Amino acid sequence: MLEKYDAALESWIESKVAHGDDDALFASGYLQGHIAVVLSKLEQEQLSGIDALDDKMVDCLALANDELEEPDFSLVNDAWQQLRQIISEIK
Repeated sequence: MLEKYDAALESWIESKVAHGDDDALFASGYLQGHIAVVLSKLEQEQLSGIDALDDKMVDCLALANDELEEPDFSLVNDAWQQLRQIISEIK
């Protein structure tokens, strides 16, 4: 399942690069790094469900909230919600 999440991430990022504005590019790039780390951790822990991904992303978004200014965090959080919706539809 993690491979499908990774493929969804790559497809989503390609779409943002091709059609997104500067804000979308920033948010997708920021998320790409964090999600890559999360997927690696899930693989190491032998977890693959959407709930496990959500749990790890909550931690990442908390870190992002500390690192980023509010407008940038809002962009990243909104981007995660978009990607999360796509991932949740994967069977």
